[in-house]
Amino acid sequence: MAGQLKEVRNRIKSVQSTQQITKAMKMVSAAKLRRAQDAIVQMRPYAKKLQEMLSNIVSNSEGGLGMELAVERPIERVLFIVITSDRGLAGAFNANVIKLAKATIAGKYAAQQKKGNITIWNIGKKGYDQFVKLNYKADATYKDIFLNLTFENVQKAAQAAMKAFEERQFDAVELVYSQFKNAATQKFEVERFLPIPKVANKTGASKADFIFDPSQEALIME
Repeated sequence: MAGQLKEVRNRIKSVQSTQQITKAMKMVSAAKLRRAQDAIVQMRPYAKKLQEMLSNIVSNSEGGLGMELAVERPIERVLFIVITSDRGLAGAFNANVIKLAKATIAGKYAAQQKKGNITIWNIGKKGYDQFVKLNYKADATYKDIFLNLTFENVQKAAQAAMKAFEERQFDAVELVYSQFKNAATQKFEVERFLPIPKVANKTGASKADFIFDPSQEALIME
């Protein structure tokens, strides 16, 4: 009987020790999540304004300025850049991104898919594994970008997509990703990356005249 009580006490101490460890891990994770959340929220207005500025430059440009990346042509070949995670245990996060990409392909680009003209660049291992399993034309070049996530590596992927569009390998480039709202809510989006969307002309609207440094050409190509 005494031996059983000692075993129970040892078990209780073991559980209490585990609770302390998990509590510390929870605090560290919460701090990391908070930092990541703050970085996303602070960056979003800049990214939104940058996209708006690029659209305005392309819309207001005269002649051939920036038109290589803004020209709209009949869509025969489409590139999807699908952003998922490398790991699971994320609820429906990856499944919803993949589902949205599949639904967009099946709806908006069904004719191109039937001809085998849909290519998927996967950022994140989970998306790549799923699309390979479903027999999509999946490219693994940027699959492991999260292992060394830097601006330079992301820029390489963006520039590769821009170059492929300019060389007419693709007629449209679509981004599929989840937009962060809060820790419990994600908004899943399909966003046109190329050609650069133009601002709709409004009757009576005046054209803005800005001074750019660097030049408009440099801004578009960067």
